[in-house]
Amino acid sequence: MPSDAALLPSTRRSLLHRIAVAQAEGRSPSLVAAVARGGGVVWEGSRTMMEGHGPDGSVQYRIGSISKTFTAVLVMRLRDEGLLDLGDPLEKHLPGTGAGEVTIGQLLAHTAGLAAETPGEWWERSPAALRPELSDVLGEQPFRHAPGRRFHYSNPGYSLLGSLVEAVRGRPWEEVLRAEVLDPLGLGRTSAQPVAPHAGGWAVHPWADVMMPEPLEDLGLMAAAGQLWSTTRDLARFAVFLARGDERVLSAESVREMRTAASPPEPGGADAGYGLGLQLTEAHGRQLAGHSGSLPGFVAGLWFSEADDVAAVVLANCTSGLPAATVAVDLVRIVAEAEPRIPEPWRPLRESDPVALDVVGPWYWGTSPFALRLSADGLLELSPLGAMGRAARFRPAGDGTWTGLAGYYAGETLRAVRLPDGTVSHLDLGSFVFTRLPYDPDAPVPGGVDPQGWRGIG
Repeated sequence: MPSDAALLPSTRRSLLHRIAVAQAEGRSPSLVAAVARGGGVVWEGSRTMMEGHGPDGSVQYRIGSISKTFTAVLVMRLRDEGLLDLGDPLEKHLPGTGAGEVTIGQLLAHTAGLAAETPGEWWERSPAALRPELSDVLGEQPFRHAPGRRFHYSNPGYSLLGSLVEAVRGRPWEEVLRAEVLDPLGLGRTSAQPVAPHAGGWAVHPWADVMMPEPLEDLGLMAAAGQLWSTTRDLARFAVFLARGDERVLSAESVREMRTAASPPEPGGADAGYGLGLQLTEAHGRQLAGHSGSLPGFVAGLWFSEADDVAAVVLANCTSGLPAATVAVDLVRIVAEAEPRIPEPWRPLRESDPVALDVVGPWYWGTSPFALRLSADGLLELSPLGAMGRAARFRPAGDGTWTGLAGYYAGETLRAVRLPDGTVSHLDLGSFVFTRLPYDPDAPVPGGVDPQGWRGIG
């Protein structure tokens, strides 16, 4: 059982108030929520229409499209094992789909151009027997846009990824998920089929306080896009994994790649883009990653802030009316603002990198001043000292160079160019020359430096 002793009573009350308002205004039969901090669950809460019978963190709810994040983890594992590349066309590993020209990375990031939904009846509320083959999932005209041109959320795209996992592993998607993700992470209450205790899904009338049960369908080939049932405790642990990584499943570097934008935000939308199986958003001045989910009878939201070390999960058993993802964002905000993260104590590096020490300090790109620092995690951090300039972080490449991690310089090489005596002449960053002095005449500044040097107007 989790302990909420780490949170102040005022914070716990604010969290309870937020979910109470959500359940009442959203008219959901029940709602259960959890907050994780410091690697574990620190708070749980629930509200229900049944007096004295509230759900807890072990009760399953259907989580809809949060299932996509689990599928993405499986695909990233295949990539990390060298069994495929994100740039591979689907046809290389799963032939004969009719959409084989799209890449695996495009499917993960919803840029493959595929339709948002399957043809025929609404797949979430109809039997999987209507879609026995991938051709039934995709239809005769699977594309709505040219592959790679724009973000277009696609449920069939993740059905293809589930089938890809099965083709490469030679086992059913659910079996692979259990062996490679759920069991290693201790997510024993996450499953493709409901396992008691679990909530029933309900539709609440939009204009009257009455309700009726929603049908429960097995999604078949669409399982990888939305089949899973889970609990707030399991999903809180999963959120911690997505923020930190776990070498038994995926490294910290690989989960960081998942939460790095691979698709641009939609114009006019609130999202900050889409990673590889993770939605990205900015709310209340903080960057969040996670995913929302819904299926008839259920809504779900999972969000975490890496910078604040806070994650929140909200699950409810109503078809609509309760914005579970928004409530989860609010729970993150409540904890992050009421109890800001206390930074780790400063500690020096265990070992200093003599190559990196040669390049730290002030540098100039033309006349723009920058500072280059070696951080405690061994990364180089480039920061503009003026009003303009691009900040960046670089990891050592093992050959005396560094590779950009995000933004404009992502994937670009930072290299220290040395003189014959071994001292650093200048830095080369993707052809940009950084010098120790503004337009240093002793460095190979592109275009050269006026031989008369700096001067006034007199």
